[in-house]
Amino acid sequence: MELLIQQLVTGIATGGIYACMALAVVMIYQAIHHLNFSQGEMAMFSTFVAWQLLQWGLPYWAVLPLTVAVSFAGGMAIERLVIRPLGQAPILSHIAVFIGLFAVINSLAGFIWDFTIKPFPSPFGEGSQLGGLISNHQIGMIGVTLVVLLFLYLFFRYTRIGLAMRAAAENPASARLVGIRVGRTVALGWGMAAAIGSIAGILIAPLVFLEPNMMLSILLYGFAGAVLGGLSSPAGAVFGGFAIGVIENLAGTYIPVVGDELKLPIALLLIVTVLVFKPTGLFGRPVVQRV
Repeated sequence: MELLIQQLVTGIATGGIYACMALAVVMIYQAIHHLNFSQGEMAMFSTFVAWQLLQWGLPYWAVLPLTVAVSFAGGMAIERLVIRPLGQAPILSHIAVFIGLFAVINSLAGFIWDFTIKPFPSPFGEGSQLGGLISNHQIGMIGVTLVVLLFLYLFFRYTRIGLAMRAAAENPASARLVGIRVGRTVALGWGMAAAIGSIAGILIAPLVFLEPNMMLSILLYGFAGAVLGGLSSPAGAVFGGFAIGVIENLAGTYIPVVGDELKLPIALLLIVTVLVFKPTGLFGRPVVQRV
C-alpha cells in the first residue's frame, strides 16, 4: 500500500509537468491549428537562461519571474518573426518550420552552454515528507503547478484579455467582427505557452538534469496528455497530463515487462490508441463545418 501511495504521489508530481506542457501545446494548437514540435526546446532554452542567472548569483525566486518574462517575450517574438509570415501556408511548411526551430534552438543552446550535463538546484530542499513517501521538490512541483493552473483558469475566465483570447481561438472571424485583434491574441498565446513551458522546464530540471535534449521525452508526454484530453480542450489537456504521469508510474512499477525503459512507449501507445478510437480525445469536441 505504501508503494502504491508513493507511486501515485510521484505520478501526480510529474503529471503536473506534463499537464503544463500539454496545456502549452493546446494553447498554440488552438491559435494556429498546428502542433509546435519545438515547444520542448523553447522550454529547455528558458531553463538554461534560468541556470545562467543562478550562476550570476541571482536568488532563485528572482530568477523564476525573470525567466518567465524572458520566455514570454521570446514566444511572442517567434510568433511575430517566424510564424506569422507563414500565414495560410500548407501544413508541411509549418511542420518544416517547427522542425527547423527545434534544430536551431537545440544547437544554439549547445553552442552557448555546451552539451555536458549540468545539475540544476531545487529551491525546495533535499528532504522528504510523510515518512519518505514524497520529496520536498515533488511537493513544490505540485504546489507551483496548481498555482499556475489556478492563475490560468482565473485569467481565461474572468479577464477581458483572457476572454478575448478564448473567443479568437474559438472563432477568429467572429472575433474580428466584434473588434478583437486576433493577431495580438495569437501572439499573447505564444508568449503564455512559452512562459508555461519555462516553468515546466525549471521544475523538471532538478530531476532529469540540465542538457539540450532534456525536454524531448517531456514534450512527448505532453503531446500524449494533450491528445488524451483533447486538443480542443485546455482542461482536458491538463487532465491528460496528470493521467499520463500516474499511468506511466503505475505501469513502470506494477507491469514487470515495462520498467523504466518502456515508460515512454506507453505514452506513445496511448497517443495511437486515442487517435484510433477517439480522435478528438476524451474531452475534445468534433469539428463540424458547414459546406
